[in-house]
Amino acid sequence: MATIGYARVSTEGQELTAQLEQLQAARVDKVFQEKASGVKQDRPQLTAMLDYVREGDTIVVCKLDRIARSTKHLLEIVEALDARNVSFQVLNINLDTSTPTGKLMLSMLAAIGQFEREMMLERQREGIRLAKDAGAYKGRKPTARAQTTKVLELISQGKTKQAVADELEIGVASVYRIMQAHKKAA
Repeated sequence: MATIGYARVSTEGQELTAQLEQLQAARVDKVFQEKASGVKQDRPQLTAMLDYVREGDTIVVCKLDRIARSTKHLLEIVEALDARNVSFQVLNINLDTSTPTGKLMLSMLAAIGQFEREMMLERQREGIRLAKDAGAYKGRKPTARAQTTKVLELISQGKTKQAVADELEIGVASVYRIMQAHKKAA
């Protein structure tokens, strides 16, 4: 029976030091660590850790958001761990899924976390809408249309649409749209 720690930060500029110190204080036997966004599905160290643990082991994280990208993902991880008789602990909230209370707390906290994320996204959408209404938010600048003159010039030189797209590093569909808009304007 081993105690396995998992530490993650989202960007290269962030440090794992605080999490590693907390995991060391919790006396974990082994730590898996990585710098990767929580929304990324491909987190090699998380996958390696989940493959590594055995029946009777305990996984320890400092905070819930370090291990899962969503409520659904968190519950999937914990369910898979439970099926393998692996416990899950979260240090900052003193949660331990080896107890019935811990399992209940985890479900409630996951639901609250999902609610908070959805509320944040709703506020973000509202802010963008208000900024658009005020004319302060234009969205992403079009990259292909900004090169309309260059596209038309290269096409007039006899280059294929795919060659133009490759040279300008835009999609071939964008070249077709520019050509079609040019024909309509002429």
